[in-house]
Amino acid sequence: MKDIETAGTWLLGDKRVNRMGYGAMQLAGKGAFGEPRDRDGAIAVLREAMELGINHIDTSDFYGPHVTNHIIREALHPYADDLTIVTKIGARRDAEGNWLPAQSNDELTAAVEDNLRNLGLDVIDVVNMRFMGGGAGHGPSEEPIARQMEQMVKLQERGLIKHIGISNVTHAQTRVAREMADIVCVQNLYNLANRGDDEMIDELAKAGIAYVPFFPLGGFSPLQSDELAAVAKDVDASPLQVALAWLLRRSPNILLIPGTSSVDHLRENVEAATLKLDDDAMAALDKIGK
Repeated sequence: MKDIETAGTWLLGDKRVNRMGYGAMQLAGKGAFGEPRDRDGAIAVLREAMELGINHIDTSDFYGPHVTNHIIREALHPYADDLTIVTKIGARRDAEGNWLPAQSNDELTAAVEDNLRNLGLDVIDVVNMRFMGGGAGHGPSEEPIARQMEQMVKLQERGLIKHIGISNVTHAQTRVAREMADIVCVQNLYNLANRGDDEMIDELAKAGIAYVPFFPLGGFSPLQSDELAAVAKDVDASPLQVALAWLLRRSPNILLIPGTSSVDHLRENVEAATLKLDDDAMAALDKIGK
């Protein structure tokens, strides 16, 4: 058994994936914009991910834009039969790298077609409809989602995508989306310090739906706290490994996609799959987000 298998698996669409996956956002340049500083290094990270047993890669054609998907194709095509590639649509980049909404029906269709072409696929395993939201930092906000969901269903009926996911959504929007389509995953901001989706996670677990936290390590500002540092010292692990291990124990439907452009950091993330936190450690960590 590989280390990564210690954390178990979950059904994502029609494939069972290891719960420790990989987020490809950092393979592009700074801020997920432009070419990477070390393209060969980016390719090496992806190939090492496959060697370590990762079979769930999260990407998007607006990383770069196009750059990350080109690198994935160069590194891994033809893809392994057990690999699940998940992408997201709903945004675009301007010439300065700013994130802008791209949610018209034509824009959503073009985004799926771009992902297919740049990844070298005929159909995408899972596509997340990423809502831009109106909250702080483009966070979720209560807004109508029916039109975008209807377009996602049409793209699925055309055979361009196998399964539908949603991203950056409120609990209420998740329920609306589930009434309109068979949702296989929800991707939202969630980590030790950001616990707003606790109720949603439990509800999704009962329904067999994956919850995929983005920024599981705090995003561009890594998680830091005295409690986290203390637990990490007790279990002889890094604080970031403990943060990942906490997520894996939090609920069996949580699938992780920590990103990195470093092979060493990738290996460190995967080692977190073997880290066992006892009840006392979990109680101490739970205080961070309360």
